[in-house]
Amino acid sequence: MSLKTPLRPLVQNLRCAKCSHSVTNVPHRTFTASTTRQLDTTTSEDGPAKALLDPYLVASPRAERRLLRQRRMTPIGSRRRRTAMKSTPSIPFEQLPYQCFQEARAILREDRAEKLAAISLARARLERTADQVAVDARSQGRKDARLLSLRHHLEELKIKADINDPLVKKKFEDGQGDMSKPIYRHLADKKWRSYERKVVVQRMEQMAIVPDILADIDPVVSTKLAFRWPSNLPGGNSRKERVIPHGDFVESRLSEYAPKLHIQPYTQGEQLVTIALINPDVPDVAKDGYNYRCHYLACNVTISPTRTSIPLGQLLPDSQVLHDWLPAYAQKGAPYQRMAIIVLAQPPVQSPPAGSNQAPESKTIDIAQLKEAKGKFARREGFTLRGFVDRFQLKPIGVHLFRTQWDDGTAGVMQRAGIPGWDVEFKRKRIDPLPYKRLKEERYR
Repeated sequence: MSLKTPLRPLVQNLRCAKCSHSVTNVPHRTFTASTTRQLDTTTSEDGPAKALLDPYLVASPRAERRLLRQRRMTPIGSRRRRTAMKSTPSIPFEQLPYQCFQEARAILREDRAEKLAAISLARARLERTADQVAVDARSQGRKDARLLSLRHHLEELKIKADINDPLVKKKFEDGQGDMSKPIYRHLADKKWRSYERKVVVQRMEQMAIVPDILADIDPVVSTKLAFRWPSNLPGGNSRKERVIPHGDFVESRLSEYAPKLHIQPYTQGEQLVTIALINPDVPDVAKDGYNYRCHYLACNVTISPTRTSIPLGQLLPDSQVLHDWLPAYAQKGAPYQRMAIIVLAQPPVQSPPAGSNQAPESKTIDIAQLKEAKGKFARREGFTLRGFVDRFQLKPIGVHLFRTQWDDGTAGVMQRAGIPGWDVEFKRKRIDPLPYKRLKEERYR
């Protein structure tokens, strides 16, 4: 509805006053990252199309998608933080000129000083308890339980001393955390369990890995599988890697070469693990069912919080690899087949003393003896991982799942790998209907 005639001059004056009003520049304080950035990045999202975007500065969903296409990178930090960093000078994070921020940091410094004093007290108690002499087995048991409790309490205090530090959280969000420190391992483990581990457990239940392969799997380490992208595939480049999500289909040509497996443990120290790739869906025509096949098996592989990348094709064949890499394939006409990479922790040589901060040394598996014995574990076909786990007292700690099916390159992959059956096609057995069902003109009884 239009305005009445007496009010129109007043509205026009207000509009003119609004248009002629000059906006005053109010000074405001914002912050940026203290780390230096490369010169080839841009400071604005609206720059030319060929300019490289800065992962510290993109602040809109559209710019984030463009950054992922352009530089194969994800944004660093939260979107709110990146928005605040776009138009500000470089100020160190710990020197932000905000009174509330500095007052909060003062409170956190006092709390950290209290936690450090508690850590010193806990260490002194741990040393006094360790120096005590046990007179009998009963007192030795109480001493071991006390040492174990003090060690857990000391580790909790270490985490609580740094968990509220904004610099620690900033480094963790930027991907610069040192995994040798307990606080960063705690934050990484918490982040992994919040989503990624739930996805892994869901895929295990959907694909029925438990109990088809093992009776129970409790993932405590995160895994990531990356295949080298061959040039004969669309968009392939031998210098690129393709990361495989859990449960995804992998082309046979992509699985022709051994991948790189990333295993991230969240406990201190080094340990030896066994890596097995099992296919539980191998068709067995003789028994009209399915059987197992081992596509890869390597033992005595060392992992630690800072040593996570394992190229499966570069492990030692004499002391680590029992079965070398076999491409993932499924014959023509057969349904898709599940492929499960199981990470198994090898048992310790002996239990560490109570209260010790050192990781126990793991037992090694004699690969040469297994190859010379030529027993059931030296054969790929019919390989049961349950028996292997029971034989060497292994414990499943991680899993990565993918699937394979017949595609255009499967026959060539099988021929190059020397696998028989590339020219065999599975067909469903035709069952003749009952005689009265073959009669179309008569009524059914």
